Amino acid sequence: MSRRGDFRLFWSSQTISSLGSSFTTFALPLLVFKLTGSAVGLALTTVTGFLPYLVFGLVIGAWVDRLDRRKTMICADLGRLVLIGTIPAFAWLGILHLPWVYLAAFLNTTLWIICTAAESAAIPSLVSKPGLMAANGRLQGSYAAAQVLGPLLAGALIGNGIPVTAVFLADSVSFGISAAIMAFVRTPFNPERAARRGSRVLADVRAGLAYVFANPVLRGVALVAALFNLLGATTWSQLVLFAHTRLNASDSRISLLFAGASAGTALLLLAAGRLNRRFSFLSMTLGALVVWSCLVLVLALSTDFWIAAGAWAAAAGLPSLYAVRTLALRQEIVPEYFLARVQTVAQVLAWSAQPLGALLGAWAIQVTGHIAIVYAVCASLVLLVALIYWRPLGRAARRIQTQGSADLDEQPTVQQTGGTGQPSSG
Repeated sequence: MSRRGDFRLFWSSQTISSLGSSFTTFALPLLVFKLTGSAVGLALTTVTGFLPYLVFGLVIGAWVDRLDRRKTMICADLGRLVLIGTIPAFAWLGILHLPWVYLAAFLNTTLWIICTAAESAAIPSLVSKPGLMAANGRLQGSYAAAQVLGPLLAGALIGNGIPVTAVFLADSVSFGISAAIMAFVRTPFNPERAARRGSRVLADVRAGLAYVFANPVLRGVALVAALFNLLGATTWSQLVLFAHTRLNASDSRISLLFAGASAGTALLLLAAGRLNRRFSFLSMTLGALVVWSCLVLVLALSTDFWIAAGAWAAAAGLPSLYAVRTLALRQEIVPEYFLARVQTVAQVLAWSAQPLGALLGAWAIQVTGHIAIVYAVCASLVLLVALIYWRPLGRAARRIQTQGSADLDEQPTVQQTGGTGQPSSG
């Protein structure tokens, strides 16, 4: 089968698993809210969902670079099939408790990190370099489009008396289908894997860190993403609480919030390739965060459900546009055998702030008793960060335009040491 055909299989596999995951994305905070009824309980869901990045993220990236990425993704899918299936199974047996829900979120994210590290490193093997931005946009856009249907179906099921725990079955089944489709892909995801043998995982981790910190562009976009996640985490970790208390929304209406956000994200990301040809790197990154801040301010100030839903639907995809554009940059300038490491280093730097941000936001909501004010402050601070970094990343954008991404790299010298191909920071 051609690379194009393999990409379609790959795309279908990941879209189906994303459709199932959208059920969990909607149902997990709702389940925790029903079990705890507190902002802290919801914040802990975010913490346990992102803590694996701090614990395992760097090691997973180096580890995935030395494995068969396709087989790794299949095994991770099968692991998630079993893991997510335990939630409805334990609920049916009457032994589901909150600690297991948090542990399942932790383990699910760990397996998801493995999948995403392998996926982002595999894409350059399936499409040409000029097609990277469009391929990433299509993948992420179709994931978001799949997530439109998931919350709507989950909300409808719950509204008709189906237990919240039962909707997790859709996610469990989707991983089995995804693994089966992935088994038919034949294009190697890491053709240079043989050159990685003989290196040590910790040495690979250090090399990945050195690569990112030595590159001012990679370092800069990761820092901005970290600040955004620190300041913006509250807006999505407390969305269920915001909808209940500020908008007086029912569970089925909350599903519309999730579905609208996914629809807005899908439309934006499916057009990412076209937007990339029309707009500069700066507009696709910091410009997206500026618009996000303004829309979240509208959300925070509104008490009308439909105005709030429209603002959230328009805002939700903008951080993903930032992520897709910076992912394409890494895929363009980072060697294939280094890509999973560099990607997970960037993710760890960017997302490690999210649990702290979620906890700080929950604390602020409890202290002030005004969730709308907390939302408005978060949006205002994100706007400030975007304006502060506008000139530094603007210079990076001009270098991309005038010199090309290869010259932008300023990467450490690549040496062949013991056949590992690790870059040194000399």
